[in-house]
This record gives sequence, C-alpha cells and structure tokens, in this order.
Amino acid sequence: MLNLVHPADDIDTALTAHLDNENDTLELGAILATALTPGLKIWLNGNLGSGKTTLTRGMLRELGHTEKVKSPTYTLIEPYVVSRLNLYHFDFYRLNSPEEYLDAGLDEYFSGQGVCIVEWPEQAVPYLAAPDLVVLLEPEGDGRRATLRGHTEAGRTCIEQIAKHPITPPPRRGR
Repeated sequence: MLNLVHPADDIDTALTAHLDNENDTLELGAILATALTPGLKIWLNGNLGSGKTTLTRGMLRELGHTEKVKSPTYTLIEPYVVSRLNLYHFDFYRLNSPEEYLDAGLDEYFSGQGVCIVEWPEQAVPYLAAPDLVVLLEPEGDGRRATLRGHTEAGRTCIEQIAKHPITPPPRRGR
C-alpha cells in the first residue's frame, strides 16, 4: 500500500510503501518509471540485497528494456537508452574513495539530461551531485519498506505523480 506523507515542515514530500516480495519491488519500479523526467537524479539507499537493483529493473522494464538488468558493481555504470530517456544506472559500492568517482569522469553524466540512478551514493560524496529523489529500502516484517523522499522541486513532482498512480490492492486472504 502506498501512502503519501507530508512532513509538518513541508520542506520535502515522502511516499512510503510496504513491499511484500520481489514482484512488489518491480511494481514500485514500474510506477516510478512513469514519473521519471530528464535530468532526474535518484539515490538508492539500503543494505546489500535490499532490492535496489530490482527496483531499477522494474523501472527499465516499464520503459521497454527487455534485456537482462544487472547491477553495475564492477563496471560502475550501465547506460540504457529507453523509451524517451537516457538512463544511467550507477553502483559505487566498490569505490575505495570518493576521488575514484572523479577520476573515472562520472561527474559528467550528472550535468546532462539523463536520468541518473545511483546505488551506494555515499561512496562518492562529497563529489556526487545532490539527489532530486532518495529511495530508502529497509527491512520491515517479512518484506521491505520503501521510503521515497523528494529533495528538490523535480523530486517532489515525481512523488506527486507516483501518488496519483492507481494502486491495485492485494487480494484479500480467506477469513
């Protein structure tokens, strides 16, 4: 279930969702894909195995990508030209220092109109461009909780678009 949450100070907008399984994570990614706009910067935060790449796979599938989607852990970046967007999937898990981000010339991707999705963004701070949207995936019960938080006008607009998306409630279990 997705719930739109407005903090009291209204500085940012947050959207939360409980994800029971991988299919829910893929569905959230597909919904997020409908709200992507050129130049959007998204940070994906969460432990190993929390669903960051699965969320990205859901976005890419919704945008029409039919090939395999893998985490760019060793390559640092996987570029995709999908639908109406240039989408760049980054994984900075293996960076030993933030300077490696600069040495690789990856900062150039963040100044254009491509959508940049970043796993392990903290590995490139302070050089990494600030996010428009941050997605936190963390354990909750038998599943995960996804919290999407808009940090810029573009990020807040993205969340507002997602909140308008019709969500199909899960089927009711027998009583």
